Amino acid sequence: MSRPLYVAQPIMPSLDAFTALIAEIWQTKVLTNGGPFHQKLETALSAYLDVPTAMLFNNGTIALMVALRMFDLPPGGEVITTPLTFAATAHAISWNGQTPVFADISRETLTLDPAAVERAITPKTCAILAVHVYGVICDVEGLQAVADKHGIPLIYDAAHAFGAALDGLPIAHFGNASVFSFHATKLYNTFEGGLIATPDAADIQRIRLLRNFGILNEEEVVAIGINGKVNELQAAIGLLNLDLIEGEQRVRRRLRQNYTDRLRHVRGIRLAPEQANVVNSEQYFPVIIDPQKFGRTRDDVYNSLKTINIFSRKYFHPICTDFVPYRGSRVVSFLNIPYAEIVKSQILCLPFHSGVDDRDVDDICNVFAC
Repeated sequence: MSRPLYVAQPIMPSLDAFTALIAEIWQTKVLTNGGPFHQKLETALSAYLDVPTAMLFNNGTIALMVALRMFDLPPGGEVITTPLTFAATAHAISWNGQTPVFADISRETLTLDPAAVERAITPKTCAILAVHVYGVICDVEGLQAVADKHGIPLIYDAAHAFGAALDGLPIAHFGNASVFSFHATKLYNTFEGGLIATPDAADIQRIRLLRNFGILNEEEVVAIGINGKVNELQAAIGLLNLDLIEGEQRVRRRLRQNYTDRLRHVRGIRLAPEQANVVNSEQYFPVIIDPQKFGRTRDDVYNSLKTINIFSRKYFHPICTDFVPYRGSRVVSFLNIPYAEIVKSQILCLPFHSGVDDRDVDDICNVFAC
């Protein structure tokens, strides 16, 4: 293979279509502060996610920070989350003045285990921040039961779950809030961006104030807020890309089936579960490599792929509790060694997007057959 093949590739509209919207921006001379494209995109995303509240942000991390802030969590409170996630999940908790408490994950889904969450509850617990990892959906019923029992909000980091649905409902229906990332590596992108979606229309004004310095009108600032606004270029690309999601998902579903047909019978290889009544977002294709059964390690496969210009990703490795700010933090678990600590060295995400063709799949799967 001569061209490099990466784990992700952004969807992009035609340059002509984007140029036409740029021309409109040049005509209006509105670049930010809730311009016409911004308003159109929020309306479209509210409809797409079937929720009354869908508020755009300049990136997913700021959206996570605001989502935590909107619940008025106490300083020093504990927020239970997963260690198997991008650092931004834990950072958003710490940045808001709370303490991330890490609970173990389910072996089957790699998402936050409700039983481990229950075990991690203390008098200081003030929220749960779960992650739909790789597009695999959390045990929403189990987590909601824990949240309801203790009277705390349940927030989802849904960075990998845009376009997912459970029992016919878009994923934003679950929990008190869902936070999406629209980074270029995600299924849906606005170049860089994010969104807070909630099933409660009353959240709109609260989020709007937090997103824009607490400004109520030209003369009043009524709360402490941040600058989380999306500019019109981000909104314009988002409007165009929204029409491309379904087609990209179709391609990725075929790719998922192709990978699955080739890898599911390979000894020592485990694939993400097919969840009942779930429409997968088709964000990533992870494989779990058991070195004892497979005969090679995850890193062996990763390095072999690199020799043929294929760049998979050891995602997530390291996990949050390996990073300096959280090093030494306990992962609450029922196991002597938390499963998150075991699986972190076994997960590999393969290239998964419309730029992957059948020959690429052959090259990738042949590495597993070596």
